Amino acid sequence: MQLHISPSMRHVTVFPGKGVREFIKVKGTSRRLSYKMVIYSLLFMTFLLRFIFVLTAMDTIEGETQCSSLGCIGKRLDPRMWRRPDSETVPEEIYRALEGAETDEPTAGSDVPQTLEEFIAEMKSDRTDARTFALRLRAMVSLLEQKTRVAKIQEYLYRHVASSSVPKPLHCLALRLAQEHSTNVGARHQLPAPERVPALVDPELCHFVLASDNVLAAAVVAASLVANALRPGSVVLHVITDRKTYAPMQAWFSLHPLAPAVVEVKALHHFDWFTRGRVPVMEAMEKDRAARSHFRGGSSAIVANVSEKPIIVAAKLQALSPKYHSVMNHIRIHLPELFPSLDKVVFLDDDVVVQADLSPLWDMDLQGKVNGAVETCRGADEFVMSKRLKHYLNFSHPLISKNFQPDECAWAYGMNVFDLEAWRKTNISLTYYHWLQKNLESDLSLWQLGTLPPGLIAFHGHVHAIDPYWHMLGLGYQENTRVEDAEKAAVIHFNGRAKPWLDIAFPEIRPLWAKYLNLSDKLIRACNIRA
Repeated sequence: MQLHISPSMRHVTVFPGKGVREFIKVKGTSRRLSYKMVIYSLLFMTFLLRFIFVLTAMDTIEGETQCSSLGCIGKRLDPRMWRRPDSETVPEEIYRALEGAETDEPTAGSDVPQTLEEFIAEMKSDRTDARTFALRLRAMVSLLEQKTRVAKIQEYLYRHVASSSVPKPLHCLALRLAQEHSTNVGARHQLPAPERVPALVDPELCHFVLASDNVLAAAVVAASLVANALRPGSVVLHVITDRKTYAPMQAWFSLHPLAPAVVEVKALHHFDWFTRGRVPVMEAMEKDRAARSHFRGGSSAIVANVSEKPIIVAAKLQALSPKYHSVMNHIRIHLPELFPSLDKVVFLDDDVVVQADLSPLWDMDLQGKVNGAVETCRGADEFVMSKRLKHYLNFSHPLISKNFQPDECAWAYGMNVFDLEAWRKTNISLTYYHWLQKNLESDLSLWQLGTLPPGLIAFHGHVHAIDPYWHMLGLGYQENTRVEDAEKAAVIHFNGRAKPWLDIAFPEIRPLWAKYLNLSDKLIRACNIRA
């Protein structure tokens, strides 16, 4: 068939066949339709309907799972074109059954399938309808969720018990060191030696403060700090401990000197400021300890609450940890009073490991701020470095929501550069005490965990963000940190329950801490402390 259109667009000529000169002329200006054009249109429609019928018949013969290349065109464009159901769409009846199902939790002894294999076998044997399928599926998933929740809570409870207890090797080490202190004159040496005492107030040296009642942890921090210092003779380490740990701590550093570094060991009762009068934060801490113990009802009451998510249960258990009631955790807020002759210090927690020279921190410009710290709202590790104020403070309480913004970036305790000279010009310590009192008056509802939330409030507006290289977090509560990444950080922090000196420590990253253990020491070997 050939089609010819005149240049003036006024005539259309159709040649129906080869060598045939019969044609139809249609005038462009005519408004009446030629009867021959109607006949050709009917013939074309008849051919099209027959073509559709053939494709549909072929698709039906080949079945729903396969179709011819031409027959699939319509289904790919729109499955509803041929009014066929789409095999990949979930029937609406299943959604209605899932949404309208009973909310009663199934019990482990019921006939609910316990595994996916049991569920599939039951569905194949009974050939149930869509509604029964949805109800049985919901019952199985609910039962598995219930079992998972119980298992997670038990895990958190066991970790809480493990992290709150003093391991036998650590208890053994403290007792043996106390014995050495009482029987061995070499374990009672004055620290530092008399000729090095002026270094304790020398502003030209690098002063570090470590507050701890754990001898083994303090020994690792000190050893890693001095081992990685480019100029160990410029390092001055001030170790603060409590009355009961003073003798073991004194004995360890007397028997294991870190010369040419200077090490001072003092108990809180050795500080004149601490013994002269009232210490507000200590009073608040005692009230907080008594109120929290009464308010929480203990770990058994927390675990017995079946309505809370496991992550909330874990947070409440962690709030009961003895470390949050320790004097060593709260005393950092009084650093300007404890060291009146110093202008700048670096504060270290006892669960850190130093892996680089930290002397550049003394050349760092804090731009008039008091606290140089790593922010925890931006970083490669989204699980650890995604913390803002809303993750620590209760913004449903009007006292918090009125004074702070939930999306403000949080920062980390554990390795902090403190400008004590700038600190003394502020009321940070009084603010800390004020908010501890407010939390007590609000039935401990302003925050859950120990010293960081009131620290975030007290230092609000006084923090200078430093490079994350200086402080890597999270090695004590998540095992996703790669060893290669941890080795690149200046300070790694085992914050969390899985402390490196506990059996629950993550085995992949524990060697980063264990390599600074003095395994040749006779007391370490006698107490069966292993790397």
